[in-house]
Amino acid sequence: MLVHSRKGKWATWVLFLVFFLPLFALPLMVILAASFSSHWSGAFPSGFTTGHYEAATRGESLKALTTSLVTAVGASLLALTVGTWAGLAAASLKKGGKRLLDTLFMLPVAVPSVVVGLAVLVAFSKPPMILNGTRWIVILAHTILVTAFAYQSVSAAIVRLDPAYEQAAASLGARPSYVLWKVRLPLLLPSLNAAAGLCFALSMGELSATMMLYPPDWMPLPVQIYAATDRGSLFTGAAVAVVLMAATLLVLFAFSRIRTRASYR
Repeated sequence: MLVHSRKGKWATWVLFLVFFLPLFALPLMVILAASFSSHWSGAFPSGFTTGHYEAATRGESLKALTTSLVTAVGASLLALTVGTWAGLAAASLKKGGKRLLDTLFMLPVAVPSVVVGLAVLVAFSKPPMILNGTRWIVILAHTILVTAFAYQSVSAAIVRLDPAYEQAAASLGARPSYVLWKVRLPLLLPSLNAAAGLCFALSMGELSATMMLYPPDWMPLPVQIYAATDRGSLFTGAAVAVVLMAATLLVLFAFSRIRTRASYR
């Protein structure tokens, strides 16, 4: 904290709580309360029941959670592979080439995700590659949307790398492939782990592009939450949203544990 006086620290904490609770914590707490509520009277939900979680953890909801997890893991792995490769390639390019590559990878996040969904739908609904109506078109759209974050994370980490390690390995006769796999990538491991966690979280919550692409047998959990609330099943939708948050946070916690260990290697 940059505030050194005791009064300043107290004032900073008060301002933080005043702005944090209404804007961030309170909406999430209302969703959590609604997931255990039987009716909504007044400004906040009331009553207590765990029945909504029976629907949120069984049948279609469980299938949708599995779909979201598989989609997010697949998209994260693909995005991390492409983003890392592109980040390493960009580091060896001149300034103009790197700027062009930055623009290409950031373009999908510079436009609304529904535009990306429409573009993927149009591009892969006709030969030579027809993915429309399959799970792969959803995974591809998520990959396109999150690859930019993997690319930016890896590119920023490469700039911070100390070239002395690679130079020392090369001076000892190590081949470029050995330097890449045994020196460069291990040094990038904490950033790769952070990028994977970010890609996973973004994929788990993606809705706009998914709504345009998902087939009936591949419905991710955010789509089911939207469908439940659209039908008026607000409490069930809240329970499903809590399940989505919990699953995402558990995976992110696992990523953070791996990143902590990697940073001490």
